[in-house]
Amino acid sequence: MKAPGRFKLLQFNMQYGQPWDDAYPDHAPIDLGKTITEIRSHDADLIMLQEVEHTLPNGAQAEPPPHYTRMKAEFADYDSYFCYPKPDPRELPFGIGLAMFSKTPLREHICVNLPSPPVEFDFFGEKKTPTDRLLIAATTTINGRAVRLLNTHLLAFFMLKSSSETHLDQRKLVEEQLRQTAKMPTLLTGDFNVSKHESLIQQFADAGYRTVQAKEITWRRRPYVLDHIFYNDWLRPTGWEVRPTMASDHHALTAEFEFAR
Repeated sequence: MKAPGRFKLLQFNMQYGQPWDDAYPDHAPIDLGKTITEIRSHDADLIMLQEVEHTLPNGAQAEPPPHYTRMKAEFADYDSYFCYPKPDPRELPFGIGLAMFSKTPLREHICVNLPSPPVEFDFFGEKKTPTDRLLIAATTTINGRAVRLLNTHLLAFFMLKSSSETHLDQRKLVEEQLRQTAKMPTLLTGDFNVSKHESLIQQFADAGYRTVQAKEITWRRRPYVLDHIFYNDWLRPTGWEVRPTMASDHHALTAEFEFAR
């Protein structure tokens, strides 16, 4: 039970509804019902999701987005916003698309393309270059106060034998959004895909934002803290939790907040 004046946020990379299987992690059948049950169990006021949909062959994007469409029906008492990245035939068969759900109405939506550099990598014997990533944002009003919400999913440079410290452009674009909204309560969530997260935390701290936690692992495949909830000094976290779940290869991260000023 949340105390009066507080609100709860869930950050979750849902891996397009594919649950975790210890024996065959890449071959478990999609079970969106398990994803929905996990999300509902947190009773969050704000739900921030990455990898909502599954890329189709040749980078095609299903319209309307089937998982988001079902989730809108399941969470009918929430307002919501979804955005695909720009279509790209190079897109690999993984998760794409960002969504946010809010118990209070959303407004002032934006969808920002985050270009990826042409870093070559091998994918089953073929040379590939990465596709662009995405940031979405919207404003809502909680307890009479406007709050800016940002949600992103950055390129996993560590999977390409590179680093976002070498290729900082996506992180800088996110930082620009943070600085633009620094004069109001702001939350940034996402799967930042930064294996050595200290530099990310310092970069956003220099812009006036802190992460709720940086110690507990949030990913099953490697011992990394990839998922974060950043907040500025208009807000104060009153608690947080990393909850292991079999509904994805990422754990669920929640935090409760109150207004600090």
